[in-house]
Amino acid sequence: MALVINDRVKVTSTSTGTGAIALGAAQTGFESFTAIGNNNTTYYTIFNQGTNEFEVGLGTLNANSTTLTRTTVLTSSNSDNAVNFSSGTKDVFCTLPASKAVYLDANGDAVGVQGGNIETLGNTFTNWNNVNSNTTTTLATTSNAFLAGIITVSANAIWTIGGNGTLSII
Repeated sequence: MALVINDRVKVTSTSTGTGAIALGAAQTGFESFTAIGNNNTTYYTIFNQGTNEFEVGLGTLNANSTTLTRTTVLTSSNSDNAVNFSSGTKDVFCTLPASKAVYLDANGDAVGVQGGNIETLGNTFTNWNNVNSNTTTTLATTSNAFLAGIITVSANAIWTIGGNGTLSII
């Protein structure tokens, strides 16, 4: 099971309640959830047309991508809890929630990961924006790291790459 995000995935559903959503056919000009892949997880939005009911979350597809289980609700019209959807046609689509996005602001600075961790090919850089004097960061043997954007390293920070690994700062 992998987290997969894909463009232009949108279907309808008539499911009600707080349970799994039965996914209908792709809407005109869009793909079905088979583009995400069987048993994978994805970020989703459900919107009940003509109402104020909506939900954004992380969902898990079943073995043939016909049902979406609402695994984790991120935001919703029900105080960020699972929505008890009433009858009607729902739009169900793949999305990238703002709370999960990493992007460059108007100045070209990374937003969304400050104070957090960057994981790259098995290496975790903890609090990457706070690399202080005399800090040593070690990459696992034969691992590669790719860092982009504005990177400030103060004083005597040391990056050690084991084996045949490389560090690319672009």
